[in-house]
Amino acid sequence: MQRAFGSTLVTVKGLNDIIKLNISKRSILDASWHLPSTGRNAKLEYSESHIPGAVFFDIDECSDKSTELPHMVPSAQIFESYVGALGISNDTHVIVYDNHPQFPIFSAQRVWWTFRLFGHNNISILEGGLPKWTSEGGTVTSQPSNYGQEIFQAQFNPKLIKSYEDIKRNIENPEFILVDARSEERFKGVSSEPRPDTKSGCILHSINLPFVKLMNLEQRTMKPVQELQQIFQDAGVDLTKDVVATCGSGVTACLLALAGHLCNNDDIAVYDGSWTEWFTRAPPHLKSNIPI
Repeated sequence: MQRAFGSTLVTVKGLNDIIKLNISKRSILDASWHLPSTGRNAKLEYSESHIPGAVFFDIDECSDKSTELPHMVPSAQIFESYVGALGISNDTHVIVYDNHPQFPIFSAQRVWWTFRLFGHNNISILEGGLPKWTSEGGTVTSQPSNYGQEIFQAQFNPKLIKSYEDIKRNIENPEFILVDARSEERFKGVSSEPRPDTKSGCILHSINLPFVKLMNLEQRTMKPVQELQQIFQDAGVDLTKDVVATCGSGVTACLLALAGHLCNNDDIAVYDGSWTEWFTRAPPHLKSNIPI
């Protein structure tokens, strides 16, 4: 299915069309990121092969360094400084992609969500990422890109993010549906977490909706909106109510937020610390399916 030019998801052809327009206020970001257990180095991979004109967005670097939790959302000032140094202003159309070999989108949505969290909605995701780009004839380069310094002014949207305290209060007094994007095996505590210091399991009263269900893996696309709506419904997630997404460390949870956005629910929030924080901080009675 061909998606409209200028939509949240852009095709390879759509990105080529954008590049051909040679608009000055346009920025392509390689937001590739890999689980620590893979041993892959996304920044090194970018230096070897990326879409011409793309700059690297480092999810781990643009983060709150005051915590040991991985890639937590930075302050507005840190985000402004980081994206301004990438040549992005409030007028820039940002197109973000990643290079995951299996999933059409794996980490780009985290950057998409972060930009929206700081008030920048003029952002698209290349559906299918770098593998689809190259398979459809897109060229790559190892030449670094530099757009020069710009000024970006953040407008933080607190509705799109939840903290440990928010999740804890919700268990005691339910106000939103908490949905976990991890695999069923990790959610049920029968498969290990990618971080060796964290056991699998789930947050008490959360619902499991594995992010992989949202995708057509062979076509490297997200599923059509009607199918996404049915998937949410089948999982017991009412998109007319307040929904919060969680996962291992706040990356794939953003895929639930993206899918909700495609279904016209722009307000799905993300629990930033996700299971990594919850496992560390929450008392035993607020955790389920923890393996012995």
